[in-house]
Amino acid sequence: MVYHSKLGKMPGTSHAEVVRLARHEYHLIQKRTPRRHAYVRSQYFRRDKVFVNQFWEHLKQKRGGDQLRRLKLYSCAIDLIRNTTASPDTIFGYDDMNIALHRFYGQTKDGEYYCVQIKQDKRTGRKDFMSVFPSDKKENSGK
Repeated sequence: MVYHSKLGKMPGTSHAEVVRLARHEYHLIQKRTPRRHAYVRSQYFRRDKVFVNQFWEHLKQKRGGDQLRRLKLYSCAIDLIRNTTASPDTIFGYDDMNIALHRFYGQTKDGEYYCVQIKQDKRTGRKDFMSVFPSDKKENSGK
């Protein structure tokens, strides 16, 4: 099932402009967090914490154009993590069965599909928001 976000993609055309808006959104989350590592509470994981710091480390590994594509979907991804109750596609790592990768699918207010990846360590229970990217997967939309 696809989560329908109330938010659209972030406005802006230049990389600096979109980064500034996404960082502002991140700092709002960080201010609400009592400790150093910023997190949001997820409906799907029974109000458990999903840490968002790992996303920024993962984003640094991408080239400029890909960073811009992903950053424009940042606020939609945070909305999806907080509010979705839809079951994700779950993939277990071949080399480490203790790592699960959950893929949630969403749709922006403008009708564009995207995918949010959350990595879960089964031993510790820690969940990290890893990535968001545009997706063309529509077969889970229930239409």
